[in-house]
Amino acid sequence: MEVTKRDVTLGDILSVECADKTVPPKVKALKIMKIPKSGRQRYVVSILRIISCIHENYPELEVQNLGETDIIITCEDQKTPGIIWHTLKAVFVAAVTFFGASFSIMAFNNDVDVTKLFGQIYELVTGQQSDGFTILEITYSIGITAGILIFFNHFGKKRFTVDPTPMEIQMRVYENDIQTTLIEDSARKGDELDVGSSGASGTDRA
Repeated sequence: MEVTKRDVTLGDILSVECADKTVPPKVKALKIMKIPKSGRQRYVVSILRIISCIHENYPELEVQNLGETDIIITCEDQKTPGIIWHTLKAVFVAAVTFFGASFSIMAFNNDVDVTKLFGQIYELVTGQQSDGFTILEITYSIGITAGILIFFNHFGKKRFTVDPTPMEIQMRVYENDIQTTLIEDSARKGDELDVGSSGASGTDRA
């Protein structure tokens, strides 16, 4: 969960449901931690810490967790660079991707000697010498373009199917790996905010 304020309440990091409609607003208002202005801005909070916070204020409530057992809280500065900086980054990433992909395709073609192969196929089928610019090269170039578009499942903002793109899938896998690593590292180092531990920057819950 990403938060923008230093005093983190339960309402900032979780959803609450109760038959008594007066309970959720009270629970969401409980402060779970205070993030200092300096130092690390990412913390792992155990669900037991959250349940303990609720029970300290409302001991009669029965709490059932329907989500993850650990929550990663990140304090993000909402001040973002200007449009020029975003444009420059987008152009740089696009250029690196374009030239990197072009180099990879050219390196593959040179490695397997596609030019010679197409020349041999053209001469075998037509009986004429290839000039290096035949129907084989044209359809090969069109096929590579179509294959890339179909594989990545979108062109610009247009999607060909409702399925997530391979890039989106890999990004989710990458995010899950990061979250798992952060949780395991915090548990090993004893940095996880659990039952009995004090809040961030040495301050306990309010």
